[in-house]
Amino acid sequence: MRYAGIDIGSRSIELVVVDDASEVVCSLQADTGFNPMAEAKKLINGVNYDRIIATGYGRNLFEISFEAPTVTEIKAHARGAWTLFPGSQTVLDIGGQDSKAITLFENGKVKKFEMNDRCAAGTGKFLEIMARTLGFKIEVFGTEALLAKNDLSISSMCTVFAESEVTSLIAKGQSRQEIAHGLHTSVIRRAAGMINRVSSEGDIVFTGGVAKNPCITTLLSEKLGRNVRIPDEPEFVGAFGAALLASEID
Repeated sequence: MRYAGIDIGSRSIELVVVDDASEVVCSLQADTGFNPMAEAKKLINGVNYDRIIATGYGRNLFEISFEAPTVTEIKAHARGAWTLFPGSQTVLDIGGQDSKAITLFENGKVKKFEMNDRCAAGTGKFLEIMARTLGFKIEVFGTEALLAKNDLSISSMCTVFAESEVTSLIAKGQSRQEIAHGLHTSVIRRAAGMINRVSSEGDIVFTGGVAKNPCITTLLSEKLGRNVRIPDEPEFVGAFGAALLASEID
């Protein structure tokens, strides 16, 4: 049998299909766009599976549209991370709209979590807006930030106010790379605070698209003094975890 997991995020949709041995059969990705259910339907059409579970911010809409069960992002990312890194007990997921710090029991079940879902601060969307404000493509934002010779302190984490502050710093002739480094540092302060409230030691498995940002991962490891482990495709961990959970339904 084949089991699918679909993660409907604010920026992208990921689909993963696994077999009875929990091996990945296929993985697909698409932009969420203005009609996420239409994009989700395109992904699942033509893919063979016997059971599917949805996760992500659009999971409830998927449940209504396709009569499929759902699971929270916390459970999905925890399950995927624990399988990829057996024995791991701390997971950080930074997505487009929210960020989550999760600790696990030895059996991989969720023990405790902290979540930032009140605003875009500290999320992928925040970094995306700041990259655009500074004239960087999001794909190179982290690399450019690592080239900074000095750090600048960004006082505001509100996206609107931070954008205004960045514009002011640019007008004063400050280095774009140093501003970028300061913005990344502000994101890490928030993420590190969440992690410290749920976990104080051990490796951290970093999932979600922001895990591909080299400045974020470097600063996170330096700030906490802990090893940060990144999956080969961190943006697919939620969908992978959902697929594994689908395979475990009696």
